[in-house]
Amino acid sequence: MLKNMTIAAKAVFLSHGGGPLPLLGDAGHDELVQCLKNIANRIEKPKAIVLISAHWEAPVFTLTGQARPDLLYDYYGFPNEAYALAYPATGSPSLATRIQSMLIEQRIEASIETNRGFDHGMFVPMSLMYPEADVPCVQLSLKAELNPEEHIKVGKALRSLHDENILIIGSGFTFHNMRAFFGKAGPEVLEANAQFEQWLKQTTVAEMSDESSRSMALSQWDRAPGAKLCHPREEHLLPLHVCYGAAQSPAHAYFSFQIMGIQAGCIIW
Repeated sequence: MLKNMTIAAKAVFLSHGGGPLPLLGDAGHDELVQCLKNIANRIEKPKAIVLISAHWEAPVFTLTGQARPDLLYDYYGFPNEAYALAYPATGSPSLATRIQSMLIEQRIEASIETNRGFDHGMFVPMSLMYPEADVPCVQLSLKAELNPEEHIKVGKALRSLHDENILIIGSGFTFHNMRAFFGKAGPEVLEANAQFEQWLKQTTVAEMSDESSRSMALSQWDRAPGAKLCHPREEHLLPLHVCYGAAQSPAHAYFSFQIMGIQAGCIIW
């Protein structure tokens, strides 16, 4: 493949950074900003996006169903400009309805929400990847029980969307221990961070004898080295499980970078 050719990605998992900081010029997010822009240049521009955000949990898997969602500034303590950010991407009620049907066909309970706006797990990374806001997007929630196998199953139910150039994006973080980010990340944290990043890269990228082995490893992610220190709660990792479910293959590429002194990653399938 020539270097200047784009790939038809099945799914992309993004570490989306700290709140609105990637859009506010924070130096600790420079590598993340560049990575997200590079990913957008590396993959074919999708016709539409289904984005699973770590910042939305619901009793059942839920989709945004409105045509023009507002933005949900679901963070606090930032400068005034963080609450004036705009990203006028449209929604897609018809796609939301189709996805609901796809999930129900696989005996996955799903609903549609017509009042919730796009949260920062969507509009922050999408502002960097598709600044023209010209790709319609439907957000999909996590299910509040946070069961990894259920989220892989959801991804499997959505696999056929790739045939229509509809991209699955998981927006979360490969590391999400907020005390470590905003406190002093000592040797124990940095070691756990390095171990878990290495495990995650190996697990997603390596060839395996069959995909059931990879699926089991991701379902049992909390047994990995450093896992529970990197993710005291799993909501920022589970969008990755939906992406893997949609791909059912080794990842095409794993991008590693530093955010505020911590290793993090993004993954393309």
